[in-house]
Amino acid sequence: MASPKQQRIDPKSVPAPKKAGAKKSGRPGGRPPGAAPIPKATLGGWIGGARLQTLPLAIAPVALGTAAAYVISHEPEDTGWHWLRALLCLAVALFLQIGVNFANDYSDGVRGTDRYRVGPKRLTASGAVKPRTVLIVALVFFGLAALAGLAIVVRTQQWWLLAVGAVAIVAAWFYTGGKRPYGYAGLGELFVFVFFGLVATAGTEFALAGTVTIEGWLSGVAIGLIACAVLMVNNIRDREQDKLAGKRTLAVILGDRPSRIVYGVLVLAPFGILAFFTLFYVNAYLVYFALLAAIPAVGITISAKTPGELIIALRLTTLTALLFGLGLGWAVAF
Repeated sequence: MASPKQQRIDPKSVPAPKKAGAKKSGRPGGRPPGAAPIPKATLGGWIGGARLQTLPLAIAPVALGTAAAYVISHEPEDTGWHWLRALLCLAVALFLQIGVNFANDYSDGVRGTDRYRVGPKRLTASGAVKPRTVLIVALVFFGLAALAGLAIVVRTQQWWLLAVGAVAIVAAWFYTGGKRPYGYAGLGELFVFVFFGLVATAGTEFALAGTVTIEGWLSGVAIGLIACAVLMVNNIRDREQDKLAGKRTLAVILGDRPSRIVYGVLVLAPFGILAFFTLFYVNAYLVYFALLAAIPAVGITISAKTPGELIIALRLTTLTALLFGLGLGWAVAF
């Protein structure tokens, strides 16, 4: 019979014997013992996280809006022309684009979506940077965009533009952030078209000239469609992985072949809009040389079998956006 002291011992409280050579991982669910440590992010890693290859999507609409405003001002000496405002508009677009990129890195990383991706490794998902750090960097760039936007508002005295800027930042965050990100419901292209097409182009023209012309609206539609094409080809590349992760992009919803066809329409439709500009601007026809990048991008996307091919198409589409934006901006202004 056991003594009273022995009866008080709970067998469950006795720790299991440790296996010989076992080491603690240092954190619950951590890497297996003996696993190689994850290298910390370098400057190159942070630059990669900013996704500089997407910045033409911010530069192109500002160039178009600036050109449309320049036409209204007639002469650079005119008091209606403001180079500082143009630079501030560019800063808003660039900071917002980079902020979106880091916010996307953070949100997809903490959700586990990027575990399935086939493209370049992201800062959060790879473990190279703490999620909180990536979040802070995203918020810093959103803050810089807000400050540049505030400077524009102060100089123009158009205080209602504060609401536009606030909506843009909120929309940028909830693209992949929050409990129900709309980027996971096939609405990412709509966000890109509105904010990196219409708002960026027409907003730039309004900040510089106080009005928006037909040139501003049409060029905003055109560059917005190309920006949508950039997102579409990116999502076509990740379609199977996004489907596994529960991320219902438009490419996931439409399916493989329809997505590729829609991509082709998005890339080529702006060149139909370009026909309008050729009627009034003598050098606008030169922008058709951007088809030298657009047509191969469409051909590659339609026939691509591997992610590497779609990455080439993605780069060509981004190049198309830059050539179209800068080229048409030059043709309209000069």
